[in-house]
Amino acid sequence: MMWAMTKRTPTGAAVLQPQVTRAITEAVFDELALHGYGRLSMEAVAKRAEVGKSALYRRWPSKQDMVVAALSEFSVPLAEVEDTGSLRGDLLATVTAVHDWLTHPRFATILPDLTAEAVRNPALSEAIAATIGEPRRALGATTLRRAVDRGELPADFDVEIALDLVAAPVYWRLSVRRAEVGPDYLERLVDHLLRALQC
Repeated sequence: MMWAMTKRTPTGAAVLQPQVTRAITEAVFDELALHGYGRLSMEAVAKRAEVGKSALYRRWPSKQDMVVAALSEFSVPLAEVEDTGSLRGDLLATVTAVHDWLTHPRFATILPDLTAEAVRNPALSEAIAATIGEPRRALGATTLRRAVDRGELPADFDVEIALDLVAAPVYWRLSVRRAEVGPDYLERLVDHLLRALQC
């Protein structure tokens, strides 16, 4: 006799529970802060998150994928800037967002180690660029193209150069010079950016 087969909705371990994913992501940041990328292990993350290692491997096939996913989930949304109605307002919102990203207590702790590790690890560097750098730049490009639509920038302006100009000074001041950003620094930076973009 032939019996009809019915599909069951996956339950239990087959379902990726959001609260477990959040706990793992928090554990990834904690382990990165404490031990750095090189010494981070799937075992330590699982222990800190109070889950089995299988919960990690159901989500990501490797340590690199897990770390990059956690960093991307945190970093990319911070590059979203609402339309302020003017290029100056958008630039100020953008450099403020870059500042807040680089000075976030958790991210600022792990950034130096990740930067050094990416130099030694081309695969990690490429993954970070593909899942964090490029999506953040795409959001930045959208912000700049709004200025084109408003007639504040020419249609043929160099988007790539403009994106470098906007983000680089904040990164250089905070991460390379290790200097503070005073109350009016971002405002003065935007004034210079506007002149650089010939607006």
